[in-house]
Amino acid sequence: MTQALHGIRVLDLTNVLAGPFCAYQLALLGADVIKVEMPESGDLARQLGADPSLNAKRMGASFLAQNAGKRSITVDLKSEAGKEILRRLVATADVLVENFRPGVMARLGLGYEDLKQVNPRLVYCAISGFGQDGPLKDAPAYDQIVQGLSGAMSITGSEESAPLRVGYPVADSIGGLTGAFAIAAALLRRAGTGEGAFIDVAMLDATIVTMGWVVSNYLVAGQVPRPYGNDNFTASPSGAFRTKDGLLNIAANKQEQFAALARLIGRDELVADPRFSGRESRKQHRAALTVEIEKGLAEKPAEEWETLLNRAGVPAGRVLSVPEALSHPQVRHRGLLHRYDEVPGVDRPVTLARAGFKIAGAEPDAGSPPPQLGEHTDALLQEIGYSGDEIEALKKAGAV
Repeated sequence: MTQALHGIRVLDLTNVLAGPFCAYQLALLGADVIKVEMPESGDLARQLGADPSLNAKRMGASFLAQNAGKRSITVDLKSEAGKEILRRLVATADVLVENFRPGVMARLGLGYEDLKQVNPRLVYCAISGFGQDGPLKDAPAYDQIVQGLSGAMSITGSEESAPLRVGYPVADSIGGLTGAFAIAAALLRRAGTGEGAFIDVAMLDATIVTMGWVVSNYLVAGQVPRPYGNDNFTASPSGAFRTKDGLLNIAANKQEQFAALARLIGRDELVADPRFSGRESRKQHRAALTVEIEKGLAEKPAEEWETLLNRAGVPAGRVLSVPEALSHPQVRHRGLLHRYDEVPGVDRPVTLARAGFKIAGAEPDAGSPPPQLGEHTDALLQEIGYSGDEIEALKKAGAV
């Protein structure tokens, strides 16, 4: 079967994470994603990552993570010749994604109002920290800034350690996913109406939206959110517990699950204890219950408890490191990771994560490895009508 976005052309003018991650989701679904980058420097993520040698080659590990399946063209959008190249690309495109500060593209004469004159069907997605309007619209936004302003850091960690930054760029990632979702919706509407769209994605908005339970408990029930560490604030016993050799997440949220847990650890009497007999009383005496449960769990290693508890209908899972998670049999079975044996500009095989979902008969996948800076410049210029002599002249002028 044809991939879901086959035949859709996306211009990716983004840098670092939120925007490139958005466009990567579209590439995984079969879109023809053209990464428009500044000559010489390109996406800043090309210089980011744990391997300095790859950074020096403009193929940093951070760039590799979210740019497979794209073609790269270098264009100086500050030059008149570069602006004309973009307009020609827009005429052939379905989607444009950018994550400049609000107003930057308009000042270049390349904002949505300008480009929809070139292509009225264009779906234009602007991803920024705080959106295109409001008192913070011109403020610089990085993932950690948004994490702090969203309230996410205030509820991450324990009472003693919070506020803490989430251990990966969660606000950037949520912003990218939100953009991809909005683009897909706009394309569906366009199929029926022929209308393009301007999409305004704010990372701050998108992050707060994903905190729905916490936000609702405050807005509806008046409960001020606080950090619970590894405990689940909705139930007890539900959280991370010490075993003989490591932490084990247990979610005994239902009464029958609590009873099964107590039986397995040899502590049936906990079920009748007035402190633990009901859902709300267990939450009120969470710390005391944790002590009692961990006494029983200390008898066996986490992996053994994981098997026993799941078999009894009590959700449980070890707390793994990232390397352990990536090598887990479930992750391998799902084919989440894709290995590229040869990547231009990289001296080793590269393994990347694909989409977090499957579509029967049209598996999300990037058809090509991440591109070198400007790898497809000549081919793309030829596609939009530039001759060989014109391309040479653009190179001499520094427009590409």
